[in-house]
Amino acid sequence: MTATLPAGRLGPDFHRLWTASAVANLGDGVTLVAAPLLVASLTPDPAAVAAAAFAPQLPWLLLAPVSGALVDRLDRRRLIVAVNVGRALVLAALAGAVLAGVATVPLVCLAFFLTGVGETLADTAAGALLPSVVPADRLEQANSRLSATFVIGNQFVAKPFGAYLFVVAAALPFGFDAATFGLAALLLALLRWRPAPPATPPAPADPRRSLRAEVVEGVRALWAVPVLRTLAGCIAVMNVAFCAAFAAFVLYARQRLGLAEVGYGVLLTASAVGGLAGSALATRLRSRFGTPALLRAGLLIEIGLQLVLAGTRQPVVAGAALAVWGGHAMVWGVLVVSLRQRLVPDRLRGRVTGVYALADLGGAALGTVAGGILARATGSLLAPFWLAAAALTVLTVLAWRRLGDTGG
Repeated sequence: MTATLPAGRLGPDFHRLWTASAVANLGDGVTLVAAPLLVASLTPDPAAVAAAAFAPQLPWLLLAPVSGALVDRLDRRRLIVAVNVGRALVLAALAGAVLAGVATVPLVCLAFFLTGVGETLADTAAGALLPSVVPADRLEQANSRLSATFVIGNQFVAKPFGAYLFVVAAALPFGFDAATFGLAALLLALLRWRPAPPATPPAPADPRRSLRAEVVEGVRALWAVPVLRTLAGCIAVMNVAFCAAFAAFVLYARQRLGLAEVGYGVLLTASAVGGLAGSALATRLRSRFGTPALLRAGLLIEIGLQLVLAGTRQPVVAGAALAVWGGHAMVWGVLVVSLRQRLVPDRLRGRVTGVYALADLGGAALGTVAGGILARATGSLLAPFWLAAAALTVLTVLAWRRLGDTGG
């Protein structure tokens, strides 16, 4: 438990959580690169590729606040274990369907939707659990390590590895991901952390209280904090714009940049290179420049990424832009997550995280749908990039002053 840790240490339970995260992120990254390749092998329709990308995001749009309320009701550790077992079974079934040659776009979308439902619960629970596992003054350090693990496993290693596994056998990436979820569940089952009894016992919970009432409380708690309200609005617009542009990125890489499957996987590692640097430097950059300056710089980088990708045909240029964006994304994530974990009390942490995730990943889901529709309607893979740059420019003008209130 946090209270028993020596000052300055993250503790053994954090390292168990960290290891489980590393294993699951590796499998997730393999699936992330293999999924669009699988759908693209079934159909050249950009809307179908976007639909498969949208399927795991849709649960965030539909269920994020409800998942947050459940996280505040249930044992967070056991919930993550159960969800990981469920995701392992779903992906094992998908691997079997691909191996048997009976996989279809609707079946792939269903499998990704189910794993997305699990993700809304597991990720929200993990974020709510972390401040109880590590000391408050080490949250940036803990989140930076988790972010670095995400970059190394989910993006840097998994992208070319996932593309390679897909070339070897289309079912192999999904079977591999199923195995990683199973291993992560086992590791988390060994977590020794148990919630410490509060100094002042809370009032007994009303068993008649509905999930809806608890969700509303989470919305009000986020809205009552101006900093969180501003950041939620920013991340919603940023993710709508980004995911609209990247909904059919696998087709952009093929048709615009001339990359094959392995080249596409290597291109995606460019953001991981920048992300690894960003996660390693986030704490130092915050001390050097302050949170407001870093968040404002991040908005400018978002605009620049869209403009560069819309204008280039060179994979090296696209990769460089993705590397810079990856560094910004990790810094932004570490700063915002740590700030939210500090500002929100434990009893509300799941719900506020769920509401924030609705803005974050719900925005990503809406952007993915919009991007697929836009690319199909205009016949241009570049239109979403230009529109994303315009939307992000407007956001930057509106949010610039308000980001000055995000603290030091």
